[in-house]
Amino acid sequence: MNGILRSGATGSKRLVGAMRTALPALLGLPLLAFVLVLLPLLLPWLPQAVRPLRALANAERRRAGALLGREIPEPYRPPRGTSLEQGVLLLRSPDTWRDVGWMAAHGFTGVLLGVLAIGLWPATPVSFSLPLWWWAAPEGSQAAFITLDSWPKALTMPFVQGASYAFLLLWLLPRAALRQARLAEALLRPSRRTSLSERVEELTETRAGALEAHGAELRRIERDLHDGTQAQLVAAALRLGLADRRFDADPDAARALFLEAREGVEEALTQLRSVVRGIYPPILSDRGLGGALRALAGGHPVPVELDVADAGVRAPAAVEAAAYFVVAEALTNVAKHSGARRAAVTVRRDGDRLRLTVRDDGKGGADPARGTGLAGIRRRVAALDGAVRVHSPDGEGTTLDVDLPCGS
Repeated sequence: MNGILRSGATGSKRLVGAMRTALPALLGLPLLAFVLVLLPLLLPWLPQAVRPLRALANAERRRAGALLGREIPEPYRPPRGTSLEQGVLLLRSPDTWRDVGWMAAHGFTGVLLGVLAIGLWPATPVSFSLPLWWWAAPEGSQAAFITLDSWPKALTMPFVQGASYAFLLLWLLPRAALRQARLAEALLRPSRRTSLSERVEELTETRAGALEAHGAELRRIERDLHDGTQAQLVAAALRLGLADRRFDADPDAARALFLEAREGVEEALTQLRSVVRGIYPPILSDRGLGGALRALAGGHPVPVELDVADAGVRAPAAVEAAAYFVVAEALTNVAKHSGARRAAVTVRRDGDRLRLTVRDDGKGGADPARGTGLAGIRRRVAALDGAVRVHSPDGEGTTLDVDLPCGS
């Protein structure tokens, strides 16, 4: 019984809270009708006219999203062009008319349900108590639309009325509150067309970022090969040429040049291996992502607790490489910027997703805009259509969550 009462109280509270948007929506309907009548004249001012409607719709998105446990995103696109062009775009946008439809539906139903939620709480006990004092009520008083003029009616009709009120209060209103939130989600979330348009823009942006990152990577490889490996090999070739000329006249000097050339070749090979590791670490091919991350964590200056669930099916090479470099960059940030004493890395395969979490107990405050390497991580993950979330309050460490699609 307590659970039923709590459910009714919660539903009533939600419906009364919804009146904060329903009442302004109902009161705004005459103004909306005025705008629609004079729409040809008010078209240049339409962007300003829809601002209160959008603000009200956003307030309902937050309220309904909190009730449903999921965010309801805004469908609005940034304004472009002159005021008249923006007005024409708003007039053609289905999102504008969905907001208008929500305003009308929520204004009427939200106020009605809110009034019911307020009025039924005192009305229910009053109905059940009517048999005790019906005789003192004014002549012509009714219960369940029946005039109480005899004891048989007074002992039956109020209970029918009270039971009806209790049913509405304890069973119908909690479900109505949930349906109200779902109606808001259905009308206020981005339409399929808007979602597809945003998806195209997102993919265009991530593709541009991937191309930019690819170009930067190629330039880095070219620079490393030109300034490092090539320079070492040219120097070694020069030393070998000089050693060849001095071999007969001064064997000791020629031998010294041969040794220097050998050291140069060895250094060039070391640099070349470093370049190769920067493209795709060979350890990934040999030992998989788990083994590569264990080797990475083992050589890190900050103690790293690694939790990798080795799955029987490996992710694609591009995904494993991205995951490896993300963890490497994140741990580099931990060592350079966080001041942490320890870090933890968790890797899980969840169906067709690869989920990474890197935590530290440092000072927090990580910001991609400050060049801490997070921007590069976002670009690398976005190129694979993944997602990055950073939680880094000051003084509480940093948590980096990465979600990568990896197929089957």
